[in-house]
Amino acid sequence: MLYRNPVISGFHPDPSICRVGEDYYLVNSSFEYFPGIPLFHSKDLVNWEQIGHVLTRTNQLNLRMAWSSGGIYAPTIRYNNGHFYVTTTNVSGGGNFYVHTDDPRGPWSDPIYVDQPGIDPDLFIDEDGSVYYTTSHDAVGQGAYQSRIDLLTGKRLSDITLIWKGTGGQYPEAPHLYRVGEWYYLMMSEGGTEYGHMVTVARSRRPDGPFESCPYNPILSHRSLLKPIHATGHADLVQAPDGNWWAVFLGIRPIGYPMHHHLGRETFLAPVTWTEDGWPIIGDHGTVSETMPAGDLTLGQEQDASSRDDFDGEVLAPCWNFLRSPETENWSLSEQSSRLTLYGSPVTLNETGNVAFIGRRQQHFACRIAAHLTFVPQCDGEEAGITVYMNERFHYEIAVTREAGERKLIFRRRLGSLWKVENEVLWSADSVVLSIIADNMQYNFGYSGCEREEMVQFGQGECGMLATEVAGGFTGVYIAMYATGNGHRSVSPARFDWFEYLVSE
Repeated sequence: MLYRNPVISGFHPDPSICRVGEDYYLVNSSFEYFPGIPLFHSKDLVNWEQIGHVLTRTNQLNLRMAWSSGGIYAPTIRYNNGHFYVTTTNVSGGGNFYVHTDDPRGPWSDPIYVDQPGIDPDLFIDEDGSVYYTTSHDAVGQGAYQSRIDLLTGKRLSDITLIWKGTGGQYPEAPHLYRVGEWYYLMMSEGGTEYGHMVTVARSRRPDGPFESCPYNPILSHRSLLKPIHATGHADLVQAPDGNWWAVFLGIRPIGYPMHHHLGRETFLAPVTWTEDGWPIIGDHGTVSETMPAGDLTLGQEQDASSRDDFDGEVLAPCWNFLRSPETENWSLSEQSSRLTLYGSPVTLNETGNVAFIGRRQQHFACRIAAHLTFVPQCDGEEAGITVYMNERFHYEIAVTREAGERKLIFRRRLGSLWKVENEVLWSADSVVLSIIADNMQYNFGYSGCEREEMVQFGQGECGMLATEVAGGFTGVYIAMYATGNGHRSVSPARFDWFEYLVSE
């Protein structure tokens, strides 16, 4: 039996995993998006369901000052003695902290901060109850730095010491510490989270070292290889109930030449084998494929990735995110029944403030997106629509706006310092269906008067212009409903009746 990679597609980087009985739980980085740290559950390691987020309250996660690709970095999830722990870094404010719960569906505790610099924190609880906190940082040199902490308070119980510098690759990061038998294994990523990414490992008889480097390093890397998957790294290990080991890790699926990727860093899965001398090797001698043998895994039913949201619930579905910390006056699910209502803030998509924005990740190269919008702008500058968004400098949008007293439908592109309304037409109707058809190279934007009418082609944008290699950063493309007053707070509600995401692959 085979499974397909990635197991969680789209912008889901820096995976970390733990197992409790027959259940697996996985978390990812979320950067400037709120709620923070998407949380997934699986029974088979291949089919994952998002069951919520770890950081759901503003007192857990303050993103008001988060820059693009700031915010939440590289969480680690662990389970011990009936409790789940997630530790992470808010690089835009607060530093390293952890939260805990006895039910992963939440609520999770308030943050417990750790006085230790760096990013990508790891929490390891040894058999004797000692707790080791390991980070990577450049404050005094590159490598993995560790201290012992009090798990109840987060207070350090020892000095911070360097325990391993890695093998010499740039940016040694994402440390994870494991105990397997009598050995402690320290796994890190090196080479930067780009095309030179790789996973390395060392071991010691003690959790604080000294560590000896694996003679087979790197144990995972696709650097300089002609493969559809690249930038493999930032791995975490888990042991299945049958005793076999597996690794989750990030990778990208670039397109074109020179290569570029816009879906973001995704979550991949591969088996782990152990050498005769006791070293772990990920995948097929350190490489992985889009199709992999499932081994002894009993695979469940694959879920349909297409979805339609009619906004008739009391809370937003787990797939939705705000851009930075949400402001309650910007949105509502209850103001009008079965409608998502947005009120434009003064902030635009070209800024790093709290724009009225509710979006989901683009998870497939080929997909069709549509949303029904009712919007009657009363003031010049009021605007609402849907955007294909990488960051404040790279995005496309199709929207209804008012200009010089006239209501218009517009298609606009923002590519770095280049900004232009590419198409516009007068629009007198109160509602419109806005559509996007995507493949791996291009977005096609269009509109229709109602759901049953054929889409009118209105604009195009290259996927490659939103790629990380062009736009920069650590995230991936979002498809979002948004509203703005373009410098003023809007008085006119933008009401979205439904939003549809259909997979075409």
